[in-house]
Amino acid sequence: MAENKIPYKIYLEEDEMPKAWYNVRADMKNKPAPLLNPGTHQPMTAEELGGVFCEELVAQELDNEHAYIEIPQEIRDFYKMYRPSPLVRAYCLEEKLQTPAKIYYKFEGNNTSGSHKLNSAIAQAYYAKKQGLKGVTTETGAGQWGTALSMACSYFDLDCKVYMVKVSYEQKPFRREVMRTYGAKVTPSPSMETEVGRRINAEFPGTTGSLGCAISEAVEAATSQEGYRYVLGSVLSQVLLHQSVIGLETKAALDKYGIKPDMIIGCAGGGSNLGGLIAPFM
Repeated sequence: MAENKIPYKIYLEEDEMPKAWYNVRADMKNKPAPLLNPGTHQPMTAEELGGVFCEELVAQELDNEHAYIEIPQEIRDFYKMYRPSPLVRAYCLEEKLQTPAKIYYKFEGNNTSGSHKLNSAIAQAYYAKKQGLKGVTTETGAGQWGTALSMACSYFDLDCKVYMVKVSYEQKPFRREVMRTYGAKVTPSPSMETEVGRRINAEFPGTTGSLGCAISEAVEAATSQEGYRYVLGSVLSQVLLHQSVIGLETKAALDKYGIKPDMIIGCAGGGSNLGGLIAPFM
């Protein structure tokens, strides 16, 4: 296709949005190592995981067989509020770099949470509501995941308890208050609400917290209260599954113009953004 025919932004139509997430593990010849029980060092069972996570999310976490998992209509309807997200041709950057490369980027920031996190937050909240749970617990560092989950829980009328790393809680009051605006209970971590929080405060007075500590508090809070489960924004296979919507849309947008990328680059923390982007191309 002629160069001048490619627009600055490539948009899909609503009816071109993915109707199923892509589970890359189903197509992997060498399956990833299983989650291990920290006590027995044996692969975790669905029953063991079910005490921490929602039932359907456990099934997704352990599914190495089904390449495509249908996205429920309720989630697809929510996605339509900010998806499909645009695939942008970076013409100005190319010019400044004086490069022959053709650069595209997928913009996932056009939603209240400001990131890709909402793609999985709404899915996890949906399955919690479907299971009949009262609410969910989680951790957050800078606050993007906490914001995404609080928004999703508000949509499905679920309690949302967020343990926010204390240094971020103090440094990012606006992010904290956005979560509260959506109805979440936001607690600086380590707190005095949980056994692990009290122990860390006693051993390290004045600590500013860590993500590991906030995770421990959120898991304890979920497993010690009836009707609650723990959810998280990255690392696990279930989150990677939900984030595949990024790569599926990207591939569909490129296919519209007959573009085949030579290289795909993504930022990586826990890995769900990068994995979700690249999985459909693998």
